Amino acid sequence: MRGKVGLEEHFAIPETLDDSRGFFPEHIWGELKARLLDLHDNRLRLMDEHGIEMMLLSLNAPVVQAIPDPARANDVARKANDYLAREIQKRPGRFQGLAALPMQDPDMAIRELDRSIRDLGFKGVLVNGFSQVGDADTVVYYDMPQYRPFWSVLEQLDVPFYLHPRNPLRRDARIYAGAEWLLGPSWAFGQETAVHALRLMGSGLFDEHPKLSIVLGHMGEGLPFSMWRVDNCNAWVEDRHSYPAKRKIADYFLENFYITTSGNFRTQALINAMLEIGADRIMFSTDWPFENIDHAAIWFDAADISENDRLKIGRTNAIDLFKLGLS
Repeated sequence: MRGKVGLEEHFAIPETLDDSRGFFPEHIWGELKARLLDLHDNRLRLMDEHGIEMMLLSLNAPVVQAIPDPARANDVARKANDYLAREIQKRPGRFQGLAALPMQDPDMAIRELDRSIRDLGFKGVLVNGFSQVGDADTVVYYDMPQYRPFWSVLEQLDVPFYLHPRNPLRRDARIYAGAEWLLGPSWAFGQETAVHALRLMGSGLFDEHPKLSIVLGHMGEGLPFSMWRVDNCNAWVEDRHSYPAKRKIADYFLENFYITTSGNFRTQALINAMLEIGADRIMFSTDWPFENIDHAAIWFDAADISENDRLKIGRTNAIDLFKLGLS
């Protein structure tokens, strides 16, 4: 399929590069480093070869979210966003941007959100999970009350929020001790992000701000498969669930969430997701440079789905959600 749009496609600037170093063996670092820093050479060649018309670019992880000092987090976010805006200007028909935000301070996050959308022309934001604030062991999740003004502004701007994974803090990762291979994208990323997303759903956020759009990668971080059980476990027990939200958790998942295929190139998983959340809420992505463009594109182009669904998932859903202006 030609004309695909990829939404979870990453880059780095020199100041953020080392945050990606620990996720791969050292002998791979040279290749990954080159991929992260490249925008207009090998990346573009691979896009052309595999039918990707546009990538929405976002900063590598965890980067800004792992900087406890809000002022420094803000400086790094602004520097990365300014760099990305300059690069997009070189090829706006091939690249658009998702903003990095200093979520450590909601007011700073609002200001950078507004600047990124109104002044830099970005199409949304991508945040790498929870943020560390003040010190390395203090974390914030975005269902907390202090973030309601941020969500209000995001809803007014009418742009999507991509909730991207990061590992749990070491103190919270004792279950992975002795099984560190489960950290990162193989398991811990998805578990951490799924719980964060469920917290948002149960917090009442979407009752207050029903027009919010949240995007999850990696075929929904396991949530399409598990959503029924979240709502229906121990169904014979009266008042089994107690949370601030007014409706079933699945209602918010179906109405406020979108998912992408980033890093999950499995047709059975795609069909399950289509049955659960619908083809109108799924979008193609590769997760470059951490996954291969050819692996994603060759799989998707041959996946056993209808051509109408392939067009929606591969292209038009993203154009509509992110207002990309492509024909």
